[in-house]
Amino acid sequence: MLSTSPLGPRRRSAAVLAAAVLAVGAAGCGSSDSPSTGQASPSASTSANPDAGVLGIRDPWVKAADKGMTAAFGTLVNDGDSDVTVTGAATSVSPMELHEMTMKDGKMVMQAKQGGVVIKAKSTHALEPGGDHLMLMNLAKPVQAGDELTFTLTFADGRIQQFTAVAKPFTGAQESYAPGHGQPMPGMSATPEMSMSPAS
Repeated sequence: MLSTSPLGPRRRSAAVLAAAVLAVGAAGCGSSDSPSTGQASPSASTSANPDAGVLGIRDPWVKAADKGMTAAFGTLVNDGDSDVTVTGAATSVSPMELHEMTMKDGKMVMQAKQGGVVIKAKSTHALEPGGDHLMLMNLAKPVQAGDELTFTLTFADGRIQQFTAVAKPFTGAQESYAPGHGQPMPGMSATPEMSMSPAS
């Protein structure tokens, strides 16, 4: 009887110690996929939540179009302490480029945005008609009002983030996203001929 009574507490202590080791090991595995490591899992890096992804994205939408070119808009929100640069965008229905509007020879023209779109720390950056936007270059199918498109943003540090935008008709500024003298080949910068001309 005397020899068996000390073994009970020892066995219990060993079991408690083993459980503690397992719990610490499980916590360590979970933290390896944390976004703070810079190697976030795809599910974390594609979230629109600034804590899990890169940016917040407010009110994303796409201008409905039957063919040719159109654009996606929204407000990019950077709640972080460092500037963030969007260097690319992609969607399944069209090749894409980052574009800006600028004055050239007395008229507003559309061109590729050199260096990407920079969202300063603790600030927002609007993607809007007449300003910076995500350009869909050559629609493979119509984008109709109510359609939901998934976009993937690529950032300068290699991270990616997905968001969904709903297509809607837009007549606010009567702008038409269409090339004036043909469409540039994929990979080439947009030319001044790609102006935003008023819709008739």
